Amino acid sequence: MSVDKSPAKIAGMFDAIAGRYDLLNGVLSGGLDRYWRRRAIRALALTGRERLLDVCTGTADVAMAGARAGAARVVGVDFAGAMLAHGLAKLRAGALDSQVALVRGDAMRLPVADASVDAATIAFGIRNVQQPEVACAELWRVLKPGGRLAILEFGLPVVPAVRPLYLWYFKHVLPRIGRAVSRHQLAYDYLPQSVGSFPFGNAFGRILSATGFSQVAARPLTLGIVYLYSGKKPDQAPAP
Repeated sequence: MSVDKSPAKIAGMFDAIAGRYDLLNGVLSGGLDRYWRRRAIRALALTGRERLLDVCTGTADVAMAGARAGAARVVGVDFAGAMLAHGLAKLRAGALDSQVALVRGDAMRLPVADASVDAATIAFGIRNVQQPEVACAELWRVLKPGGRLAILEFGLPVVPAVRPLYLWYFKHVLPRIGRAVSRHQLAYDYLPQSVGSFPFGNAFGRILSATGFSQVAARPLTLGIVYLYSGKKPDQAPAP
């Protein structure tokens, strides 16, 4: 299935649901979204000296988690202005606005210098990028040699008996709840479409390996509903 992922459409869709985005994340995941974010941050093995880049930062939940986990400085990038506005309000409320900066930008053209960050994350955003392989190359570019990457993205359950039930919920129940709460007709129809068209698991792991990342792993979380992808830019990294 072809899914329209033009930047203008995706940014407009997320801007339209920005006010209810955090509520929907919690409701639709049953609160598991917080656990998934913690796993991603833990995979970075932060020591307290790192500059962390969070791409597709949305309302800055992962950026905030990185700051609280000890990153010395965090930069969150997203192209949806309304999402960033909500994120900034949360940073100020949590007294993290001096530690976390939010910047409007595109995952395929990151406004970040070469080899300038120690760690990078994307949570539930890589599937929305028009060309994921380009975003992966950009992450490789901005990471310092030895820098670590953690990506969260939806997948499909690895247990065969669970998969049909999950697909029924994902295709029929979740969009109805999403439309009712967000009051947006298309955003939560787009979600199952975008997940269904994304190369999850080892297929996405191969994209990361082809980009140049080493130690690539694709770990299923919560029976494979979500995957945690991790990798490292080699200490002596050739140009991609």
